[in-house]
Amino acid sequence: MDDTKNLTTPDSRTARITGEEALAMHAEGRPGKLEIRLTKPLTTARDLSLAYSPGVAEPCLHIHRDPTLAYDYTSKGNFVAVISNGTAVLGLGNLGALASKPVMEGKVALFKRFADVDGIDLCLDTEDVDAFVNSVRYLGPSFGGINLEDIKAPECFIIEQRLRELLDIPVFHDDQHGTAIVAAAGLINAAHLTGRDLAKTKLVINGAGAAAVACAELLKAMGMRPENVTMCDTKGVVYRGRTEGMNQWKSAHAVDTPARTLSQALEGADVFFGLSAKGALTQDMVRAMADAPIIFAMANPDPEITPEEAKAARPDCIIATGRSDYPNQVNNVLGFPFIFRGALDVRASTINEHMKIAAANALALLAREDVPEEVAGAGAGLALRFGPEYIIPNAFDPRLMSRVPPAVAKAAMESGVARRPIIDLNRYSRDLATRLDATAGALEAIAERVRANPKRVVFAEGEEEKVIRAAIAFCNAGYGTPVLVGREDRVNATAAALGIPLPDGIEIHNARLSHSNRRYADYLYARKQREGFLFRDCQRLVNQDRNVFAACMVAMGDADALVTGSTRSYSAALENITMAIEPMPRSVLFGLSLIIARRSGTVLVADTAIHERPDAATLAEIARQSAAAARRLGLEPRVAFLSFSTFGDPKGVIPGSVRDAVKLLDQTGVDFEHDGEMAADVALDPALRSQLYPFCRLTGPANVLVMPGLHAAHILTRAVPQLTSATVIGPLLFGLSRPAQIVPISAGVNQVLDMACLAAHAAISR
Repeated sequence: MDDTKNLTTPDSRTARITGEEALAMHAEGRPGKLEIRLTKPLTTARDLSLAYSPGVAEPCLHIHRDPTLAYDYTSKGNFVAVISNGTAVLGLGNLGALASKPVMEGKVALFKRFADVDGIDLCLDTEDVDAFVNSVRYLGPSFGGINLEDIKAPECFIIEQRLRELLDIPVFHDDQHGTAIVAAAGLINAAHLTGRDLAKTKLVINGAGAAAVACAELLKAMGMRPENVTMCDTKGVVYRGRTEGMNQWKSAHAVDTPARTLSQALEGADVFFGLSAKGALTQDMVRAMADAPIIFAMANPDPEITPEEAKAARPDCIIATGRSDYPNQVNNVLGFPFIFRGALDVRASTINEHMKIAAANALALLAREDVPEEVAGAGAGLALRFGPEYIIPNAFDPRLMSRVPPAVAKAAMESGVARRPIIDLNRYSRDLATRLDATAGALEAIAERVRANPKRVVFAEGEEEKVIRAAIAFCNAGYGTPVLVGREDRVNATAAALGIPLPDGIEIHNARLSHSNRRYADYLYARKQREGFLFRDCQRLVNQDRNVFAACMVAMGDADALVTGSTRSYSAALENITMAIEPMPRSVLFGLSLIIARRSGTVLVADTAIHERPDAATLAEIARQSAAAARRLGLEPRVAFLSFSTFGDPKGVIPGSVRDAVKLLDQTGVDFEHDGEMAADVALDPALRSQLYPFCRLTGPANVLVMPGLHAAHILTRAVPQLTSATVIGPLLFGLSRPAQIVPISAGVNQVLDMACLAAHAAISR
């Protein structure tokens, strides 16, 4: 069920907040949770003429001639209406349209946060089905899809069905289908773990409202036999011939059975789906179920039975709830944002059963994969590894965006409801991964090139858990062959403890036992013998220091690149590496960091690792190499030399050396834009430059910032991720004759993976 539906009274078991805190959050600053932002500049009279009168007439006329052009000239293709009349708000009942607005705003926020789908909440003040349907029907042209929410049964069935018939855009009642899809995903995995065939599985559903009916319909569409699905309500079993409390939706799921109570229906049942009320399932009922029973107690805020009670009665059970403080949360946010994302992107005319099943299968398969480190960290201490305690993905798994929408889009195309087919689904999946993650977007072109030219990359600290996980991800991503330096038994034991099998493409090299040790020691001795190193010193370093061994592998051509740094300081790791790998001739060894922001793009900052007070010649060479790196990253460099001074004001020693660096570049005639010295705001704001410094040679915002010293570089790159939503990658090491990258000790799995990919990319570029 929705996480939004865990917002209950302060004394609820699921509450992690007080009512006062919730009210303060909604009231502070601009009230509510939504605002509208412009996507086009409206700063000049010309802008206004293009966006409104007279320019707006052109798209109006084109859409009049061809209505499909609304998707090209307006926001329709990424715009969903979240609509309710407030007759079934959360678990609070009929609060009316106005009181439902906080929930509907929240739903719109979830659409945006998880799938970058824009939306607006519409609260209709009517309980009349005809009036509701007509209101939505006539608003239909504005939207690419309709998400119905918190409408009581049976009206919700009628409203959804009629709107689906009247409109040519997806109409989706999330209370029904969202719950059904996520629960079905969990059931697929629970059945897999217990060796069950859905066609032969006996299911009992307690509850006969919107979500319960949707669950029954979806599971039957997935292959569960109708005679094996028993539905119960407050009157008992929904059986054929029953007249009391029946309607057409319940009647569709009536079965021939002698059972008349929930307790009787559960005897020997494989699965229980609860969409009812706290305490509806007792321990005696659980004991009467089949071996390894599967229990989905989805009532909120309190489940039909708690996991503790269920496990006490049947230790072999698998249980899911609607709560975030227990394993296996059935959370609608896993479904609706991504289902609409896929449906909108192919301009689907509806969301059909084929698309729902595809979403459920995609969720089920994702739960079986290794969980990213940042997701595991959000697990509130729960083990996020496929098994009885983890059969449903975590709502914060970033891979949902690249897995579920493509599955939905593919199903829409296969079932004939897509009006704009996607030709390359793999490319679509990669594009989705970058849509909410600016870092992924900046790295995608690099990753594509590495996939096309896979490399051997040495992971020097191969016994470390996060390094092993990064190496597995490197292999699975198709970047090449990861080489782990470590003892094979330790590496295998760590991988086994993680529950992750090592792919066939991973190599493990024990530095002490390697057949290449003598060759590496000879090489190192030849380099270091006139610096006070004896042969035995070099032999010991190769045998015992993983970084030195890894650097020798790369230097001798046994691998293409290396990544290290997880267990040692940057300076110590750099000292180890440079024993075996020398700087490139006529190059400067320096660190280059990438600051990546979703709206403003990527900015390169140098030097962020080596030079405390670089002289003018060093600054000029750093700028030259940084500009070359920017071009390899797909950027046309605009280099700004930064200082506290802007073009001589105020004066000082440091600005003088920066100014000299600019003169050196001018004298050598480089082929990229550069200027300085200037303050950071002047470098990044063309409008400010044009107003105060019209002679500045930069034609746009600077995207390479050459810092006057290591202190300023460190302050900038360490402060930015703390103060903004931008991501900092690096420092990347430039100037070595062979590719090597050093991650911070605090780096997570994704950072290690990104740096390994960048090291491989550097190997391609040589």
